[in-house]
Amino acid sequence: MFDYFNGMPADVVQAAGAWQKAQASEGVQACLEMRKLDDGQVALRNSRFPAGPALILTAREIGALLFGVKNGEFDHMAVEP
Repeated sequence: MFDYFNGMPADVVQAAGAWQKAQASEGVQACLEMRKLDDGQVALRNSRFPAGPALILTAREIGALLFGVKNGEFDHMAVEP
């Protein structure tokens, strides 16, 4: 099992799946990418800095974030893609 921690270089995060970004961000240089980790956590990285620091979230944390996004709680922060 790999030990994940916040701030680790995103390019060394090991997991079975690939980094994934929203389809709406295709062709956009700046986007958030997510990767499901083998232990159920989720890593986040900035696509502009693929070797930069990763933020590691638990399944519960990512679930709360996605629920809030789906409910429009963060719409005031958005700019049209």
